[in-house]
Amino acid sequence: MNRAAHRGLLGVVLIGLALTTAPSSAATRQAVAVSAAASAEAAPIDPDRARMNRRVFDRVWDEVRRGYYDPSLHGVDWRAARERFRPQALAAADDRALYHVLNEMLDLLDDGHAGASPPAAVRRQDRQYQRRAVMGLTLMAGEQRDVWTVERVRPGSPAEAAGVQIGWTLNTLDGRAWGADVEVFDGRPVQLALTDETGARRDVTVTPRLMDGPQPFVADRSRPRVLVLTVEQFDEGLGRWVGSQLDGLAPEVDVILDLRANPGGRLWEAESVLTCFLPRGQAWATRTTRSGRAIVLRADGDCGDHDGPVANPVAVLVDRASRSAAELTPAALQEAGRGLVVGETTGGSVLIAQDTDLPDGGRLTLSRSDFVTRGGVRLEKRGVTPDVPAPRTLAQRRSGDDPTLAAAIAALEGVGSTAAAAAVLDR
Repeated sequence: MNRAAHRGLLGVVLIGLALTTAPSSAATRQAVAVSAAASAEAAPIDPDRARMNRRVFDRVWDEVRRGYYDPSLHGVDWRAARERFRPQALAAADDRALYHVLNEMLDLLDDGHAGASPPAAVRRQDRQYQRRAVMGLTLMAGEQRDVWTVERVRPGSPAEAAGVQIGWTLNTLDGRAWGADVEVFDGRPVQLALTDETGARRDVTVTPRLMDGPQPFVADRSRPRVLVLTVEQFDEGLGRWVGSQLDGLAPEVDVILDLRANPGGRLWEAESVLTCFLPRGQAWATRTTRSGRAIVLRADGDCGDHDGPVANPVAVLVDRASRSAAELTPAALQEAGRGLVVGETTGGSVLIAQDTDLPDGGRLTLSRSDFVTRGGVRLEKRGVTPDVPAPRTLAQRRSGDDPTLAAAIAALEGVGSTAAAAAVLDR
């Protein structure tokens, strides 16, 4: 397959960008189902709504049956799942109730990539880098879909002005459980009920306002002989952008890829980033399709004008929220002896997924291939273990102190030795 065709194939393969909806507690999850059932009993579901619910449910169920990477569906009786969840889906009075049912069914697969995003979440995802009304919060779903924690508070945002802190848990918005279907509007205040790290309730009012979207990729050259490339997610153009940042770079400059809280993205872009640092054509992983066909992944991506890899020392920053492409990239560099991995063990969500548009404007993300590293390691449910463990405490994240970055800089200055990094962490 030529490079253009290869890129065309991989460009549509995504690694873990599922925006899944979930209520905020087990009690609320039950309440959502009870509410949907009560609504169905109180008044008949609009026929158009019922027809769309049926189309969406049947599309999701059939995509899993025909396309999931494991033909055995991890042992799940998928026909029994249809009998159980289809009546609930058809009776759903709104998107929240419908996508709650869909995600409960998908949870049976025990796969962090499998998720259905309601139309509101898809609109937000598609416009995330555009100017739009925002609170300024990045919420991270925990191991349970119903727990949402504040991962980031954007500087200068309404959330920062309201005093919202990293690490707080969001319980409700305007008295309603948070979910990916929630939308906010410019100038329309919302009431947030949160819980802080001590368990105390925090009630705040946040007034969303229009803000320019964040930059998906940012280069920081503020430190002598260090280039920090922060990547929000593996979006289109990342490989060429990394290549452009490496153009003319002096060989003594250390390169640090910051993939913390990066949810993944396009497989082609991960391959392109690796092509900037690995010999062209070098195998770095294998993906196995539903049919059992094994496809060797090689460093043959798009690193801009670079025909070969740069020789600069490399470190990759990761944490527990690094997922998918943000795991396979450091794993490949680590196995090749090409880069140090610094931070925390990653999330262990490393199957090859693709998105499917749903009839109502929602989106299904589903694992289509298995993945193992060049060394035969399956990272799913395991994650990447850092060469230099360098966790960042909640207090440090709030204050802006970054011992993880400091440890990476120290390790690279020590020519790969972890002793200098350990000294930084012990201070």
